[in-house]
This record gives sequence, C-alpha cells and structure tokens, in this order.
Amino acid sequence: MAEAKKDASLNKRRQIDRTGRVMFGWVAGASVLVGFALVIGGFLIQRIIFETKVLTEKTQTMSTLDHNIKTYDGLRDNVRVLNTNSALGSAKINDKEEPLRVILDALPADNNSLALGASIQNLVGRVPGAKLESFQTVTSDEASSNDNSNDSSKSSNKENTTNTSSAQQIAFTMELSASNADTLRDVLRNFEKSIRVIDIDESTIEASGSKITMSVSGHAYYLPSKTIQLNKKGIKP
Repeated sequence: MAEAKKDASLNKRRQIDRTGRVMFGWVAGASVLVGFALVIGGFLIQRIIFETKVLTEKTQTMSTLDHNIKTYDGLRDNVRVLNTNSALGSAKINDKEEPLRVILDALPADNNSLALGASIQNLVGRVPGAKLESFQTVTSDEASSNDNSNDSSKSSNKENTTNTSSAQQIAFTMELSASNADTLRDVLRNFEKSIRVIDIDESTIEASGSKITMSVSGHAYYLPSKTIQLNKKGIKP
C-alpha cells in the first residue's frame, strides 16, 4: 500500500514537472512572438510615418505644380491680350515689332548702358539742331556721392516718377548742345514723352557764343529678370 502511494506521488511530480516544462515552453514561445511583433510593429509604424511624409510632400508638390500651370495659362492669356492692345500697338517703333516689345523697351531686364545710350541718342536726334556731345553711365558709388546734393531736385520730380519699388536704377550723365535754348527744351520734352522712364536729377546750362551747352545727370530704370529654380528635397525615414 505504501509503495502504491509512493508511485502515485512520483507520477504527480512527473506530471507537474512535465506541465511546468510545457508552460515554460509556451511562455518562452509567446515572449518570442511578442518580441517579433513589437519589432515588426515598430518597423511598420516608422514605415507608415515615412510614407505619410512622402505622400504629404507629393501632395504639396502637385498642388504647387497645378498652381504654376494655372499661373502660366493666365500669363499666356495676358500676353495675348497685350499683343492686341491698341495703345501698345500705336507706340511701336515699326510695324514689324510686336506690341509687347513696347513694355520690354519701357522697362528692360538688365542695365544695358549701350541700349540706354542708344535710346537717349534717338530722343535727342528727333530734335533738329540738337546734338549729344557725350554720354556715360555712372557707377553706384559715384551716384551715391551725388545723392545728398540732388535731394531737392529729386523731391520736385517725385510726382513725375513712376513707382519703382522693385526696379533698379542706372544713373548717367550727358552733355547736349544746340544753338538756342528752345531746342534743348524740346529735347527735355522728348524725355518726358519717352516710353522708357528717364528722370532728370540735375541740369546746368552754359552759353558760349552762339552755342548753348547743357550738362545733365539723371537715371533710368530696369527690372532684373526673375529665374525659377527647382530644388530636390530629401525625406528621412
């Protein structure tokens, strides 16, 4: 009887040990699975966040491209309208030019001193008896040194100056000659009528015999062309 009880006790211990090993195996396996699940879940979460960032940037880029396309279409329509504008058409130098060229001549995209000199020569040449003796552009340092002395004359001409908050100035000096003051006055009137805005800052007149000489300092304007630059943007996961 005692041996039977002893055998039953050993069997119970074996069953308990076997059950403990099985439970340990299940717990260890579950721990491994949970660990894998956490690693995979973290990777998936990072991937989802990264894909969301990429999708957001792509959406913003597509929105910008759509806006630029619409803007381009609007600009193209505006150019078409300007090319049919009767006022611009009447201001053309010759019939072969497009009306839009008038705007480009009025506000060039660079500080081309040769083009400015040619424009001034053309304005002077329209007045019989007037002669352009000399013309030269002035550097920014030289122009700034004359700003203080020209403040009073600039303020008097301010009403006739167009709004050039985004435009740049190109300063110049020139010397004109004629046989009478009326001829020089007609030259200045041509500057006022010029399609390109030319402001006179200061002028002095000297008479020597039958010749009258006028020294003029002034400035014209140009609007630097704008460039479009495409950049690459990297997104880190």
